[in-house]
Amino acid sequence: MKNKLPRVLYGGDYNPDQWPANTWAKDIQVFKQAEINSATINVFSWAALEPSEGVYDFHQLDAIIKELSDNDFSIVLATSTAVMPAWMFKNYPDVARVDYQGRRHNFGQRHNFCPSSLNYQHLANDLVDHLAKRYAGNQHIVAWHVNNEYGGNCYCDNCVKAFRLWLKKRYQTLANLNKAWDNAVWSHTIHQWDEIVAPNELGDAWGPEGSHTIVAGLSIDYLRFQSESLHHLYSNEKNIIEQYDQHTPVMTNVHSAPNKMIDYQEWAKDQNIIAYDSYPFYDEPWYKPAFLYDLMRGLKQGQPFMLMESTPSQVNWQPYSPMKRPGQMRATEFQAVAHGADTVQFFQLKKATGGSEKFHGAVIAHSQRTDTRAFREVAQLGHDLKKFGNDFIGSRVSAKVALVFDWANFWSYEYVAGISQDFNYVDDILDYYKQLYRLHVPVDVISVDDDFSKYDLVVAPVLYMVKTGLEQKIEDYVKHGGHFVTTYMSGLVDEQDNVYLGGYPGALKKLTGIWVEESDAVTPKKTVKVSLDGGLTCDATLVCDQIHLEGAKELGHYASEFYAGTPAVTINQFGKGQAWYVGTRLDDQGLGKVMADIIHQLGIQQLTTSQTPLEITRRQKDGKDLTFILNLSNQEETLTADFQNEHDLLTGQPAANTVAPWGVMILTK
Repeated sequence: MKNKLPRVLYGGDYNPDQWPANTWAKDIQVFKQAEINSATINVFSWAALEPSEGVYDFHQLDAIIKELSDNDFSIVLATSTAVMPAWMFKNYPDVARVDYQGRRHNFGQRHNFCPSSLNYQHLANDLVDHLAKRYAGNQHIVAWHVNNEYGGNCYCDNCVKAFRLWLKKRYQTLANLNKAWDNAVWSHTIHQWDEIVAPNELGDAWGPEGSHTIVAGLSIDYLRFQSESLHHLYSNEKNIIEQYDQHTPVMTNVHSAPNKMIDYQEWAKDQNIIAYDSYPFYDEPWYKPAFLYDLMRGLKQGQPFMLMESTPSQVNWQPYSPMKRPGQMRATEFQAVAHGADTVQFFQLKKATGGSEKFHGAVIAHSQRTDTRAFREVAQLGHDLKKFGNDFIGSRVSAKVALVFDWANFWSYEYVAGISQDFNYVDDILDYYKQLYRLHVPVDVISVDDDFSKYDLVVAPVLYMVKTGLEQKIEDYVKHGGHFVTTYMSGLVDEQDNVYLGGYPGALKKLTGIWVEESDAVTPKKTVKVSLDGGLTCDATLVCDQIHLEGAKELGHYASEFYAGTPAVTINQFGKGQAWYVGTRLDDQGLGKVMADIIHQLGIQQLTTSQTPLEITRRQKDGKDLTFILNLSNQEETLTADFQNEHDLLTGQPAANTVAPWGVMILTK
């Protein structure tokens, strides 16, 4: 099947074209010492494959593929279309992207192609056609890797012309468009299609890209258009590959953060397997990569994903790049596995001697030695994956709680002008994920279009944009016994960012049984007190909604400011289900209590009820549970009593009572 891999892939990006051919065999023997079984190749080789237009040279790639195939490596073959050769810029200037400031790029860097350039499309498609025709049928190629880490917008004239056509298809008439964008404001009414311009820093947008705009409807539509345009490039390459190879999975890799400019959920429909590049910052809390892994798993309804890139040691592009502590690499790679990865792949397998990534970590470092701590840990992980990979490959995470993450809300929430400049979609979502993570509750991260009925609880923080049909979907879910949590800045606008009239929270007003009269911005370094049922008093920041009850019941109220005594947290019975509304950004303690109370009230299973800093995650396969215990810290931790009678696959022994710093257990009963 096209959504499955033949085995757990352990490997990563390999660039043998940067090295003399007589070094390849030695590299492969080093990889084998670490039980590495796969290599991603040809990611950035366009200039070598096509040194001048229409002149192809595959002799080096032929040799590389033969060397890897002869050694029984699984090959992820990339299409090389992420970096354009110099001759393309010289011959076809329109292939170069125009940035947010209106500047056309020169040759250099990468990911700087214009998605609307017909010249780029033709040349890229021709290269992919040659690659697919030549290498389809090679049994060692287990996946096709299209382009690389798509992202970034173009604001050139070709894109603007294509955008106008896209808008004509979407709105049909200028009257519809002007209404959708509310163009009567500031005399923005459009009378001719060719009056529409790109919302860049020279026009209706300003400040950091994606953060400020005059006409939100225009800017959001431009983000939709650009995401679709890049997706079109991906689909072109995928379709060409499938003309020659209908059996091997085709995908592209998405970057951590997540990438705001690409709607991962729309793209996922066209990928056979989700592939993800994970590079947590050194000071990030461990629940953030956990959330991002759950997001990747949720893109295809729980299907395992590929950890396409990570690093065995340091990165080169973060402001500070500390070494991973002893055991940390193994533990953090297993975190991805625990949350649904069926591969562990690195960037990179061998360090380059030049270029901007020469100090990025690799399996083969500049010393080219195998007696280093980093290499020994890579080899240990390889041994674990070879021995136990069949136990988890294809297994699933079972969750009864869903957390909603939606790209249209990502775009629109951070375009809000007024109230507060501190709205950050990912951070506000993470507030809620963090509490579920601490409660050891398995979570699926889903889109607004996914099936809610599978879940006992759906949590949708800052659901600012509620598109047509979503209001009814949520109401039907709750009416039939579902449970729903939402927050401040939710239900306010439609898909064009126009406000629902009748009072906030707009489309969710009936469901939540409240009316929000105003929202107070909490200025920096200030807090508002909130008193929750049970006697806990906590701090609130960001915004404080002034809530009137219209059927809902109060679960907490403000305890300071002029609105002291008014509701801050509410619950509303709606049909057979309930809806909670959290009207402010509660501090860690306060939100922790609210979410714990909900989980306990609904009887949702926690993998452990003990308070422990250990990360506990579970995958299931053929009726068998695999519980991953991860100590993502530099200090020893005690294993909770729930698991002390279980068997540790990694040691072949009963579970130890303690978990070493950066220790990993995979437990079965």
